[in-house]
Amino acid sequence: MFENLSERLTKSLKNIRGKGRLTDDNIKDTLREVRMALLEADVALPVIKEFIAKVKERALGQDVSTSLSPGQVFVKIVQSELELAMGEVNEGLDLKAVPPAIVLMAGLQGAGKTTSVAKLAKFLSEREKKKVLVVSADVYRPAAIKQLETLAGEVGVEFFPSDISQKPIDIGNAAIAHAKLNFIDVVIVDTAGRLHVDESMMTEIQELHAAINPVETLFTVDAMTGQDAANTAKAFDDALPLTGVILTKTDGDARGGAALSIRHITGKPIKFMGVGEKIDALEPFHPDRIASRILGMGDVLSLIEEVEQKVDKKKAAQLAQKVKSGKGFDLEDFREQLKQMQNMGGMMGLMDKLPGMGNMSEQIKGQMDDKVTIRMEAMINSMTPAERQRPEIIKGSRKKRIAAGSGTQIQDVNKLLKQFTQMQKMMKKMSGKGGMQKMMRSMKGMMPPGGMGGGMFGGGR
Repeated sequence: MFENLSERLTKSLKNIRGKGRLTDDNIKDTLREVRMALLEADVALPVIKEFIAKVKERALGQDVSTSLSPGQVFVKIVQSELELAMGEVNEGLDLKAVPPAIVLMAGLQGAGKTTSVAKLAKFLSEREKKKVLVVSADVYRPAAIKQLETLAGEVGVEFFPSDISQKPIDIGNAAIAHAKLNFIDVVIVDTAGRLHVDESMMTEIQELHAAINPVETLFTVDAMTGQDAANTAKAFDDALPLTGVILTKTDGDARGGAALSIRHITGKPIKFMGVGEKIDALEPFHPDRIASRILGMGDVLSLIEEVEQKVDKKKAAQLAQKVKSGKGFDLEDFREQLKQMQNMGGMMGLMDKLPGMGNMSEQIKGQMDDKVTIRMEAMINSMTPAERQRPEIIKGSRKKRIAAGSGTQIQDVNKLLKQFTQMQKMMKKMSGKGGMQKMMRSMKGMMPPGGMGGGMFGGGR
């Protein structure tokens, strides 16, 4: 996420970070590089101008000149201004209405609006413990109604049926009436998307908005469209009283222009961001955490939250007990660990949230490609139950069969077994006295020079 912007900004700030004294000249040089980084990230020009002016004003101010480490203070100012540009704190949904609270979703076609409806429904039902009903008022695309029905089934929320012969207002009113009778907390109304902003579309959605009076009107926009995303959001905001934005496809957005421009241009907060195709890949948007990630400082808070929500605690407890009782750690357990990691957005998703990972070399990043973990899983799947439980029996002909069955090479199987042995040793250390400290020491020893990445999860192509 936002790799290009992160890389450019980290590079721009590297030189000034260690400076014992800040001068007009080195501030000017650094800000020129920061401006270039923001331009390349497709951040809107008015946002860049204001951002640079604010950083300059604070950098030349008292708080920097009297500091013992002015270079670090300068980086802190940049971080603080990035947070301000994106809205400072996460603004959650305001659902304090008499039930049902109505959420209206708007957006252009292809921005991931219908998927976001399902993701939001899952988020509200699982994390906020709300009873959610979803309904589609997209009377132009029967496929969109069918898609929402399928997704609602997937996430386990109620779907209110509608069809193309109905009017959007009638659909909305019928869904709300049903929700009132069935004690539903939140109704999420999906609306028709268009390929571009047009008058008839705006009129239709304005009329629907007036009829159902939602407490939240969210605009779904594709992060990969850069500052165009902010301009489209502005056009919608002029027509509708938007309360917030859902920024989709941020996992594929290397630039970050939309995230930095939307708040400034629309005055509306980004409330959520889509971080992948999976139905649970929706996160509350925390400007402070995103600013920290952009500057290569990681996002440990989000990582902890993700572990809390997505790691199967029962399986983790069973594994700990198994290792403690001396039964050891086998390839079945290793495969389970790989699956858990995939659930949490894969290796790169995890690394993105760890401090200092932005400075990893491309070679190390390549070793952490999620394709590597998928390939490891495929090799374990190609083994017999006996081989998974007793990896020491995997010799020549077995290795050949496993490689052929998983579409890999014998050296890949050797690498997997080597990494598994290291993991096994680590688990053994953990189960003993002072386990955690021992494990951290062994992990440190497994890291290649220049950062994390070898040993445990490494491995070439």
